[in-house]
Amino acid sequence: MATPLLSARDEIARSARDAGIRRVHVLGWRDLADPEAGGSEVHFDEIARRWAEAGLEVTHRTSFAVGRPVRERRHGYDVVRRGGRMSVFPRAAVAELLGRHGSRDAMVEIWNGVPWLTPVWARGPRVVWLHHVHGPMWPMTLPRGLAGAGRFLEARLAPPLYRRERIVTLAESSRRELIDHLGFAPDRVSVVAPGIHARFTPGGSRAERPVVLAVGRLVPVKQFERLIAAMAEVHEHVAEARLVIVGEGYERPALEQLIARLGAGGYVELAGRVDDDELLGLYRQAWLVASSSLAEGWGMTLTEAAACGTPAVVTDIVGHRDAVQHDRGGLVVREADFPAAVVRVLTDPALRARLGAGASARAAELTWDAAAVASFELLAEEAHRCER
Repeated sequence: MATPLLSARDEIARSARDAGIRRVHVLGWRDLADPEAGGSEVHFDEIARRWAEAGLEVTHRTSFAVGRPVRERRHGYDVVRRGGRMSVFPRAAVAELLGRHGSRDAMVEIWNGVPWLTPVWARGPRVVWLHHVHGPMWPMTLPRGLAGAGRFLEARLAPPLYRRERIVTLAESSRRELIDHLGFAPDRVSVVAPGIHARFTPGGSRAERPVVLAVGRLVPVKQFERLIAAMAEVHEHVAEARLVIVGEGYERPALEQLIARLGAGGYVELAGRVDDDELLGLYRQAWLVASSSLAEGWGMTLTEAAACGTPAVVTDIVGHRDAVQHDRGGLVVREADFPAAVVRVLTDPALRARLGAGASARAAELTWDAAAVASFELLAEEAHRCER
């Protein structure tokens, strides 16, 4: 008789027992409750809750979040918030060295722009989650001097310290970037694709008139100003088309001014934050989802939309190339070709249907259970390696 397949929880639990891992500490710049939380925080939460369900004791050390307690329990794991955006790094290192969060059997470092430098001070099994290189993002988020320091830290100072670390990233294109630009050894960089929440499924009906949807924080790296400018070109060819941008951020006033300057208020809407049900409805109603982002580790909103059968038009960057497979689940194009690609999808029902079907098929390949298992197996491998 065939042995039944183990559940994700059972696979993780068995792997943890074999590797002698029960307590895992995770260092992450932000957590899911932070007002600026994005895809990286969603990724961690989905993985951590499954590790907790498997019996692991997971502690997430992160920075202070407005309106949230210093300590909180979420989805079976503990969150500790101490320190500001920069002070969290030395404070977390000192706390770990002094054992303030208890003992640990393994550690996960989430390197989100600024590294925690765990190879210098941490001992024992550990892996590093690094979703993408932040290079072009630094001058968009920090003043000139600090941006230069950030770029130097990421590209020059930190990589030699991490040469022997197990690096985990989300996409093959990101893996190539980490190898080519940061000099990591190919055999030490692994890819574990993210999953998609089960609530994202096809349903309802498309909007009667063309709707282009974009989802993300209103920050410079998302380049929503270019998407709005592209939509002005699209509007000349598809007069009924509308652009809906979901999300909040400090770029909102500048985007509102741009919309007014272009006279685009009748067909571009800044919808702000929406709840999960509203977002699901928008994914299902949209004719396509779009992203003109400068850099992404993956682009989770694109695969969430894909799970709803909605194709994408995106810029040709690392992360997008894996989240959206060109001419299967959407179109991955140069910035100059972006408006024409949107017009093409909006005006060709057969193409839109084919890309929507391809998007659904791609989304079906991605599950959080698989991501949680694969991520833990890499941590367990490092534990076994430390024993040798």
